[in-house]
Amino acid sequence: MPNPPRLRAAALTASVVLICTLVAGCGDDSEDQDVTAQKLSWKDCPAPNAAEGGGDAPSPLPNGDKWQCATMKAPLDWDEPEGEKIGLALIRAKADGDESKRIGSLIFNFGGPGGSGVTALPAFGEDYAKLRTRYDLVSFDPRGVGRSAPVKCLDDLQLDAFYQQDATPDTAAERTRFMADTKEFNAACEDNSEKILPHVRTTDAARDLDLMRQVLGDDRLHYFGISYGTELGGVYAHLFPKRVGRAVFDAVVDPTEDSEQGALGQTKGFQLALDNFAEDCVSRTEDCPIGDSAQDVKDRIAKLLKDLDSAPIPGLGLRKLTQTAATSGIVQSLYSQDFWEYLTEGLDQAYDGDGRVLMVLADSMNGRNEDGEYSNVGAANIAVNCADDKPRYTESYVQRKLPEFRSASPVFGDYLAWQMISCTDWAVAGEADHPDVSAAGSAPILVVGNTGDPATPYEGARKMVEALGKGVGVELTYKGQGHGAYDSKNKCVQSAVNGYLLDGKVPTAGTICS
Repeated sequence: MPNPPRLRAAALTASVVLICTLVAGCGDDSEDQDVTAQKLSWKDCPAPNAAEGGGDAPSPLPNGDKWQCATMKAPLDWDEPEGEKIGLALIRAKADGDESKRIGSLIFNFGGPGGSGVTALPAFGEDYAKLRTRYDLVSFDPRGVGRSAPVKCLDDLQLDAFYQQDATPDTAAERTRFMADTKEFNAACEDNSEKILPHVRTTDAARDLDLMRQVLGDDRLHYFGISYGTELGGVYAHLFPKRVGRAVFDAVVDPTEDSEQGALGQTKGFQLALDNFAEDCVSRTEDCPIGDSAQDVKDRIAKLLKDLDSAPIPGLGLRKLTQTAATSGIVQSLYSQDFWEYLTEGLDQAYDGDGRVLMVLADSMNGRNEDGEYSNVGAANIAVNCADDKPRYTESYVQRKLPEFRSASPVFGDYLAWQMISCTDWAVAGEADHPDVSAAGSAPILVVGNTGDPATPYEGARKMVEALGKGVGVELTYKGQGHGAYDSKNKCVQSAVNGYLLDGKVPTAGTICS
């Protein structure tokens, strides 16, 4: 199973050959020019391709302007910058304000790793409309993602089976099957994507960001990173501290944790979010349809998952709602408080033997669209994590750790513990135990933590501030729910972030918004 939300907290397949045909420069080793001198050719954006998730071309902006897309060439291997190039897909909305007050480009990474920025920025564009008064809003498909030399592993039918597997094995036979499925997935990634796998590390993406900065014509990188995007931003600040402009990290990854510690932190985070969901349901004036008390809500969820382990219920089409699919659907719904009503509906239906709503949520988590096509978010997520993370865990090691994970969450403990197996037998060695984000000499970076964040627990914001170094990280706390703070539309958070990005006003460290 892909690490659900190292999402590092989240969500079609096409061959690498086909994608390389669609993006100029992928695999073209005849281009040996200085990539910093390239001129981007901006054109109207096409509809997202299969690896990006499919769908329609982005709708025009409120003022009638169209989203523009381009392809930037970057070295496949940054250790050989004059060698083979790949194409990185970019999207932008040009600044819609007084040209004399334009600051430059504001580059977004919305997380994953594995998420397509080319599809995410238009989807969330309205939330950042005020920032567009002084910036071109820019995002991209990082290397290995979407249109940017995407990682490919299994095909759509194989992925249907893969996501139906029992990812919380209880018996020796189930563990043998789970380990075999993981090995098969990883072998398929190597077979189909051998060339790109060694070059999708976060340090590679950070160098792409600096190239992007130069090609876009900015002296400094102005940046908005969300979830895994905060880790990417931190790595950039470490590599290029003097080139950091105005930067915001929201939904902050703890840069001091290894992959096991990160998985355990998420286990606690999703349990906290589930606790908050249950309390919210029973505190409403009308009856909570899924339990008489918060504990009853959680007990019934645990029983549902246990029952589904041996007796799946009808889901969508021929696919049944398994224990794994139901858990994925619950995890997906806890990313945003806006999804809590769908979780309530999905659980209520599942108790009556109807798994459709939870299956839809699981499909969203896994990047499956209504046509049965998958984006490459799952493949890219694993590829980046495994290229970054040095630890490799064994079946026996995970079994020893299960009591600790179960203590952290009886609902999510097994599910997240077994996902530590994802990088076992991976074709590429991991780079480090955890990223280096020390950034002495960087401009101030606004670090926003959410006390109710399930995927990137609140403590990560403080750890990021400490790791960035004295005088760099400025912490802001949002007392809220869901993954991230700015998109909650909390006026205090948005005022602080906008004030920094637009006017350079650094909030007082320790500011609290609620």
